[in-house]
Amino acid sequence: MITNTTALYSKIQPNTLLAELPLLATFNMLLIACSYISITLPFSPVPITGQTFGILLVAMALGRVRGMAVVMAYLLEGAMGLPVFAGGSAGIVKFVGPTGGYLVGFAVSAYMVGYLADKRWDKSFAKTTIAMVLGTALIFVTGLAQLSFFVPAETLFTMGFTPFVPGAIVKIAVASVILPSVWKLVKDMK
Repeated sequence: MITNTTALYSKIQPNTLLAELPLLATFNMLLIACSYISITLPFSPVPITGQTFGILLVAMALGRVRGMAVVMAYLLEGAMGLPVFAGGSAGIVKFVGPTGGYLVGFAVSAYMVGYLADKRWDKSFAKTTIAMVLGTALIFVTGLAQLSFFVPAETLFTMGFTPFVPGAIVKIAVASVILPSVWKLVKDMK
């Protein structure tokens, strides 16, 4: 059970943007590193990645405002051509391709998970896990919606959902378990 009773968001109160930059940059680099964990599937245009793990951890650790800042910076970096998306891919074209819905889902998920963190859903392992399940569901919904324009309807779930469920379960479990350690690390950075 998570014993920390407040979101990391409420613990970090730097007075200036300059004081925030190292923290946000650290989480941005974490998210980029997670995107390089990527396995291409021969039957799907959607790779298995560590991105969802990074999105969930960033949003739950930083809350809605800071979490969204990190995720939006990440999406902007990729749109501008920096190799930060799955496996080092990049470009605005990624937003209109088969995986674009998942990218949009990252922002939606970060907002919702961060909002729940701000509402102290991070107080317990169960609520943290539920928040992350909901965030993952949002990523799947937006991802599948866009993927449906690129693959036949009868293969939509086998290409964009079913193979990703076991990994999603593992990512949610690991992120939920390590969240208190992330808080400690950030507290030590102050």
